Amino acid sequence: MSRPDDRLARSRELACDRCGAAVQVAKFSPEHTSVQWSRAAAAACAEFGVRSAAGEPTALIDTCASLRASIDRAVRRGRLEVSPPDGSR
Repeated sequence: MSRPDDRLARSRELACDRCGAAVQVAKFSPEHTSVQWSRAAAAACAEFGVRSAAGEPTALIDTCASLRASIDRAVRRGRLEVSPPDGSR
């Protein structure tokens, strides 16, 4: 019997401080961050927009530096908790 996947329950919406693109984020460790992009978020992302306009497919863009900085700030300010998927802390 498998355990329920609690990673989805740990995700929360977070908006980029630069452009407001809202994504689902889960922070499992200082090094491991899961980001789920919606089409609306990819369309709203300032960095994705510039790169997409230059011909780069958004599916191949691995990250947005502005969003990464927003996530790091959210963790430092206590708005996003680092929470391992197995529930240990």
